[in-house]
Amino acid sequence: EQWEYVLVAHHHTQGDPRQEQFLEELRRKGFRTKRIQDQKRVFFGIRADNSIFDLYRTLLLEPEGPAPHAELAAPTPIPVTTSRERALGWDPGMGALISCHPSQGEGHLKKTWAGWRHMFRKQPVDEIRNYFGEKVALYFAWLGWYNYMLVPAALTGLLVFLSGFSLFDASQISKEICEAHDILMCPLGDYSRRYQRLSETCTFAKLTHLFDNDGTVVFAIFMALWATVFLEIWKRQRARVVLHWDLYTWDEDQEEMALQLINCPDYKLRPHQHSYLRSTVILILSLIMICLMIGMAHILVVYRVLASALFSSSALPFLEDQVTTAVVVTGALVHYVTISIMTKINKYVALKLCDFEMPRTHSERESRFTIRFFTLQFFTHFSSLIYIAFILGRINGHPGKSTRLAGLWKLEECHLSSCMVDLGCMMDLFVQMAIIMGLKQTLSNCAEYLVPWVTHKFRSLRASKAGHLLRDPELRDWRRNYLLNSVNIFSLFDEFMEMMIQYGFTTIFVAAFPLAPLLALFSNLVEIRLDAIKMVWLQRRLVPRKAKDIGTWLQVLETIGVLAVIANGLVIAFTSEFIPRMVYKYRYSPCLKEANSTVRDDCCLKGYVNHSLSVFHTKDFQDPDRIEGSENVTLCRYRDYRNPPDYNFSEQFWFLLAIRLAFVILFEHVALCIKLIAAWFVPDVPQSVKNKVLEVKYQRLREKMWYGSPRSTITLG
Repeated sequence: EQWEYVLVAHHHTQGDPRQEQFLEELRRKGFRTKRIQDQKRVFFGIRADNSIFDLYRTLLLEPEGPAPHAELAAPTPIPVTTSRERALGWDPGMGALISCHPSQGEGHLKKTWAGWRHMFRKQPVDEIRNYFGEKVALYFAWLGWYNYMLVPAALTGLLVFLSGFSLFDASQISKEICEAHDILMCPLGDYSRRYQRLSETCTFAKLTHLFDNDGTVVFAIFMALWATVFLEIWKRQRARVVLHWDLYTWDEDQEEMALQLINCPDYKLRPHQHSYLRSTVILILSLIMICLMIGMAHILVVYRVLASALFSSSALPFLEDQVTTAVVVTGALVHYVTISIMTKINKYVALKLCDFEMPRTHSERESRFTIRFFTLQFFTHFSSLIYIAFILGRINGHPGKSTRLAGLWKLEECHLSSCMVDLGCMMDLFVQMAIIMGLKQTLSNCAEYLVPWVTHKFRSLRASKAGHLLRDPELRDWRRNYLLNSVNIFSLFDEFMEMMIQYGFTTIFVAAFPLAPLLALFSNLVEIRLDAIKMVWLQRRLVPRKAKDIGTWLQVLETIGVLAVIANGLVIAFTSEFIPRMVYKYRYSPCLKEANSTVRDDCCLKGYVNHSLSVFHTKDFQDPDRIEGSENVTLCRYRDYRNPPDYNFSEQFWFLLAIRLAFVILFEHVALCIKLIAAWFVPDVPQSVKNKVLEVKYQRLREKMWYGSPRSTITLG
């Protein structure tokens, strides 16, 4: 016999009146039960009679027999793929509830999907739906489409990155830096005791042009358009899939009310409510948590400042020479550890806020929890990136008068590669994103697979040592499913959240890390197989639930798309070197004096490095004698636009700031207009789907007209 659920209880619970009362309540509702026991546990098989399904179809106005639109529905071995925990009225205190595995569907997925050799095969979405339900199937359908759309984004990002190699030795800026043997840079930090020649940063300057070149702007606009096209085409793809499953007109609220009525015929409808007091409290608590996330970013700033001081005073010569690199790398590692810890705290806080809000239905609770949790996770993951992109190196003051933390430690500087450019820390942002994204994609994927695998092996080994030979094949299958890892309401939610954070890394700061789509593509190819193996081989089957879209996650994707336009515009304007280069080329360049229009653009950047570095008189240092060779040096250079002797901001600084702001406004308006045009140009629902739904409605009306009442009562004309 096929049993839908198995309730597992320990022997010491036998005789508990709650068990018999619970089983009697199931029988009264129309569920069949079967009891089998071994030496340690009691297993209760649970299956719904057809009367339950008839009542379910009646409440949802679903036809019992063939209908004119029957060809639209895909055949499914599960009579009603929906959650029945509420229909069961299951009490978690009664024991472990197992969603049984139909052997045919499980075996088919193991052979055709849940294996590494199927990595590049098309996913069997209909079979996934038949086994796990529509909600899980839509997750894998979305993830597969996301991977498919990542291919052009990854290739474009790789092309932009590789185009930087053409500037590796040919860039005019890199040439000037490598040949600047006579330009001495002012010491960085409190513990630097020597002037550094600008030519010593030659290698870093060449590396910077790999991801900070003119193609960055084009790629940022491309990704803004890509995010819109991805969402719009996914909506069309979802419409086709949902129509194929005959769920286009399905209503989730009606489903929940039907389940509540099946569970309790005296169920009273809970109306919509709104409390301004609760909303105010939740808003205040959410803002407090966001401030805490921002405070965590400040703690990372403190760590980087203290680490910079520690590494600078280290006895190891290597650390003393590579202070900035060591600070950036270790700071990224600390940030990753912080993310891992705060994720658990954020989930707990989001749940408490959601419970306090008292949502009306399960779907409403899930939606609000998604918004709360994602908001907290967003600030956890991106607060340090925002600091590096827009704050790092901008409030440090200037040589001789630097801004200090608690009046003791000087704030950290950008990487050495940024010494020769205007106020930007592209190398720091690139390294931070590469490390965090790399660690999340590797360590998280390893933990996501290894932890369930080890847990399952341990449970199976312990059971095999303490068990005995099971003669009943049904009990053997039940025990095998019981030994699989348990699942909860967050099992699928966590998968979605992981993908949303990755999507944020792929789009929001992609101007600084054009390899992000490529890294995401490689990671997701593995992610699909890991999720498939975990769900089929290592975990109990998720309770099937109906769904016709990915819910609130679609709003999250749209929000990320808008944030990506804003963030990339700000990165190009304030973090990259693009705006200073363009301003110099068209305002200060020697090409402006040349009448010959055939002068190469590269030649128009001659003198740019010298123009972008300010002059500092070494006599203005508070303690110039501590610096080696200070008696022979009267001038040093630093990255900024200031004029001696008062070192106030120069005219070039304010002009650049105005151009930056104008570029941000122009970029965002152009990118958002492109997004709106793309969203309008690509309809959410294909015309074929609309026509099919229209035809079904027409056929249903015709059937009601001819067969819903006696023909003698129908008059035409």
